[in-house]
Amino acid sequence: MPPADSTAHTGTAGPATADVHAGEGSNARFDAGPGVASSAGADADSGADPCADSCARHGEDTMDLRLPDELLALIADEASDIHGARRPDQRTAQPSDSTAATREAPVPSALSVLVVEDDLLDRVADWGPTDTPAGFFHLVPVRVERDLPLISRWMNDPAAGAFWELSGPQHVTEDHVLAQLVGDGRSVPCIGVLDGTPMSYWEIYRADLDPLARYYPARPHDTGLHLLVGAVADRGRGLGGLLLRAVADLVLAQRPSCARVIAEPDIRNTPSIAAFLTAGFRFSAEVDLPDKRAALMVRDRSLRHLL
Repeated sequence: MPPADSTAHTGTAGPATADVHAGEGSNARFDAGPGVASSAGADADSGADPCADSCARHGEDTMDLRLPDELLALIADEASDIHGARRPDQRTAQPSDSTAATREAPVPSALSVLVVEDDLLDRVADWGPTDTPAGFFHLVPVRVERDLPLISRWMNDPAAGAFWELSGPQHVTEDHVLAQLVGDGRSVPCIGVLDGTPMSYWEIYRADLDPLARYYPARPHDTGLHLLVGAVADRGRGLGGLLLRAVADLVLAQRPSCARVIAEPDIRNTPSIAAFLTAGFRFSAEVDLPDKRAALMVRDRSLRHLL
């Protein structure tokens, strides 16, 4: 359960960031934000506060979902071609010299296409751009070979690292992202592009299929957000709340079966919670997650035009 506005979060596969996830990232799920995190008092737009590391990373200990055998076989075939990339259940293993040498090898484009076409979130890649007061905003599914250096740099910002817990060598972020890309599509990591400029990392995920669902009364197709506003220049300007609203509305517009958008920032992250409230989320409850006490934030389809 990952972060959200980092600003903003909640995941299985991670988030502001500033927990909005400002983060919220690895913990962001339990505390974000798919991609955009946060310690007490951190800027809601700084990005930080992902979900608990033990279960927040999308792809770990998630709820059982039966997929067609043909799709499972195809996923397995594609995953086996990721030149040394580790499976989600191998992320904590110490890399050998051989895997270290292949970390920089690009992930086959076929894998990215597979995830984009068969995600469980109504094809995030096809959602298209949305107009916001700050400009046109577009969620673009992550391509590791293209986006990993940028995401890793953002995760190494102290404001994001405190909550996403993905700072360090590039392979730390790579493992987190790959765990989602080789999964069944219940979490889609994305780059947030504002008027043509990549500026945030998001994780859009099925909260009802995430470990988070064990800690609140989940409903079918609940969709979670984790967000990390990457560039320091984009923080503290109110972009966290503005983009959270835009993406939550996009989720509700593109996913007819989804009645609620969920996030779970750290209860101490008042700037992140404020960003969610600005975005039309309501405070639902305090929830004890494995690595934090979270504020369960909910944006209801039925209230979207009132809040």
